[in-house]
Amino acid sequence: MSETGREPLRIGVLGAARITERSLIDPARATGHRLVAVAARDRARAEAFAAGHGVERVASSYAELIADPEVDVVYNPLANGLHGPWNLAALAAGKHVLSEKPSASNAAEAAEVRQAAEKAGTVFMEAFHYLFHPVTRRLHELLASGELGELRHVEVMVAIAAPPDTDPRWSLPLAGGALMDLGCYSLHALRMLAPWAGGAPRLAAARAGERAGAPGVDEWLDADLEYPGGGTGSARCHMAHDGLDMSIRIVGSRGEATAPNFVLPQLDDRVVVRTAQGERTERLGTRSSYTYQLEAFAARVRGGAPLPLDADDAVTAMELIDACYRRAGLEPRPRSGI
Repeated sequence: MSETGREPLRIGVLGAARITERSLIDPARATGHRLVAVAARDRARAEAFAAGHGVERVASSYAELIADPEVDVVYNPLANGLHGPWNLAALAAGKHVLSEKPSASNAAEAAEVRQAAEKAGTVFMEAFHYLFHPVTRRLHELLASGELGELRHVEVMVAIAAPPDTDPRWSLPLAGGALMDLGCYSLHALRMLAPWAGGAPRLAAARAGERAGAPGVDEWLDADLEYPGGGTGSARCHMAHDGLDMSIRIVGSRGEATAPNFVLPQLDDRVVVRTAQGERTERLGTRSSYTYQLEAFAARVRGGAPLPLDADDAVTAMELIDACYRRAGLEPRPRSGI
C-alpha cells in the first residue's frame, strides 16, 4: 500500500527524460507507488531506464503504454510540444494525467486538454510542484497572517545556464523558449498570490530577447504585472544565465520575505523574513517538492482530496504565457504533431 494507506497509483511514464528520476522515480519510491511501465522512442533507452529505476516493464510505444489497462496514471515529461498531444491521448484513454509544465503549446491547445479532462472525468494536473512545498506555503502564510502588511511588490526570477544548442528547449516546433521552460514558474507564482493582492494580476508589459540561431525562441523574457489591489509584480526568466537563480521576493507594507530557491526548495529551504522587529531565517525542510506533489496528486486520485491545480488553472497559465509572448513581439508557440 502507498503511504496514504490507499491503493498505490499504477504509473506509466512517457519517455526516458533525465528529469524523471528526480520528479517521479524517487517520489514514487518514497511514497509506495508502482512504476508499471515506460515507453520511449528508442526502445533500448526505455529498457535501460526500466532496469535502472525499477520500472516493471517496457511498452513498445507511447500509444501502447496509454492503452495498457494496468496503467491508471500517465506521467508526461516529454518535450513541451509533445505535452498537449499526449495529454489528449491519455485523457481519451480514460487515464489520470500528471503533466510536466506547460500543459500544452498554447492556450487553444490547453483548452482542448481541459475539455478532454472534463469528458474523461479523470484527474488532470500540471506539475507545478513548488506549490506543494512548505517554503511556498510559508510565503503564503506570511501574507495571510498580515505580518508583511499589504502586498506592494513581488520579484520572481527563474534562470539557468544555457542548455546545449541541440536541446529541444531551443526548438520552436517543440514549443521551446525560456518562458515555456522557466518563466511559467515566475508567472504562476505571481498568480498564486491573488488572494492577498485583490485578485489576479494583469499583464502590463513584456520584453524578450531571441536566442541567436533560433528565430522566435526567447532566450530571456521579462514581464511586468499589476494587481487589482495596487501591487506590482516582476516575472523574469533567462535560459542562458550565468548561473542558477530561482528566487522570489515579496515586499509588503510592513516587511518582506525572500525564498532564495522556491522552485527547488530541496536545494535551499530558507525563507528570510525582514520586518521592523528584525530579520530571521526560517528553514522549512529539504524533503523534495516533487514528493509533496505526488502525495497530493495521489490523495486526489484515490480519495478525492482537493487540489490547488487543475485543467482550468492550466488554461489560465497558458493564456498568460501567450499574452506575454505577444506583448514582447513574439508569437505563441505553435502546436506540434505527434
